[in-house]
Amino acid sequence: MRIALFSDIHANLPALEACLKNIDEQKPDAIYCLGDLVGYNIWANEVINEIRRRGIPTISGNYDQGIGLMSDECGCAYKTDGEKDMGKISISFTNSIVKPEERKYLRTLPAHIKVEFQLNNDKLNLLLVHGSPRKINEYLFEDRDEKSMIRIMEQADADILCFGHTHKPYHRILPTEAGENPHYRHAINIGSVGKPKDHNPKGCYAMLTINADSSITNKDAVQIEFIRFDYDVEKAAKAVEDSPLPNEYADMLRKGY
Repeated sequence: MRIALFSDIHANLPALEACLKNIDEQKPDAIYCLGDLVGYNIWANEVINEIRRRGIPTISGNYDQGIGLMSDECGCAYKTDGEKDMGKISISFTNSIVKPEERKYLRTLPAHIKVEFQLNNDKLNLLLVHGSPRKINEYLFEDRDEKSMIRIMEQADADILCFGHTHKPYHRILPTEAGENPHYRHAINIGSVGKPKDHNPKGCYAMLTINADSSITNKDAVQIEFIRFDYDVEKAAKAVEDSPLPNEYADMLRKGY
């Protein structure tokens, strides 16, 4: 089974359209969205409605949760006063443009999706979250301590944990039992469609492949491909500059940070 996973569109309709066109060309067996449909750009309603039109199973991101509740907090870990000030403008602007029906949709998105496979007498649990299984806005960066990552996955009973939120794609294979019967777990950040932060302005999504012979005892039994795609970055950046949003968000799109 080939599963397309994407996340963190952040109201960037040109990026979402390019992403979905690329996914359609790949012809996956299933598609899931890991949240953060809105924020930081002008097409919040259009992004929500495209996801709904296609019937793509979607979980709530921290920004979706904030806008769904009409909160002035998005659960973002801004580090500087400047970032906090920009963030306030973004969530205020997003709250001002999201329509009532679209807000209701955001408010009813599930917190996570769990898919259980039965393969070769193994149970293989795929868990889809936005930030982490523990908290919608927890950041699971690639350099997180291995023991901590394993503990999070064990507590969630996740053999494959897919998440977004950091906007930086990676795949870590974590052995959780030694000896003759190792148990391998996979931590996968699927990157960002509409606001990459890995200094590559191209959008990113992930294609997860689970084979008929996949097993928790085989570390190579699960394949992940990070697919980068071009989109009209300048159109998205210009939309920011022509809106009340801070121009720095346009620069972030152009440079991927």
